[in-house]
Amino acid sequence: MRPAWRPGIRTAYMRALVAYALVVGLCAAVAVAPMLQRWDWLFPMPGTRSACEAVGRYEVIRTRAAVAEPAGVDAAALAYAQESGRRKAVAGCLASTTTLWLPLYGAGAAVLVGAGAWYRDRNRAGRRSPAGSSPQEPAGAGARRTGPA
Repeated sequence: MRPAWRPGIRTAYMRALVAYALVVGLCAAVAVAPMLQRWDWLFPMPGTRSACEAVGRYEVIRTRAAVAEPAGVDAAALAYAQESGRRKAVAGCLASTTTLWLPLYGAGAAVLVGAGAWYRDRNRAGRRSPAGSSPQEPAGAGARRTGPA
């Protein structure tokens, strides 16, 4: 016979596990987000990266058009301004895209962390339980008392 308090403990355990997984998952997503922006091998985002490169090309054209008299401007200074503007535009585009996807990264990391913590806890509980009892019940839960209560 199972004690009446057992489902409450399991519910509290699952709530704590979900809270732990969400916190760790969000922290992991925030930590990994800059790498996701810079390294296309880590998270390709093919459509996003090409769109951000297009924004960078547009910024180069806009910088060139913003100069009132291109003939009087030093070519090296113009090239530097165009490249700087392109880098800033691409970085801003990737940052905003990563920010939009951050909750998904966090949820994915939370699922992985939660599954890992649950699996580790189940293995640890299985090793601690004595032979003949299930890992779901505490040791001695099925034992009968022989003395006075």
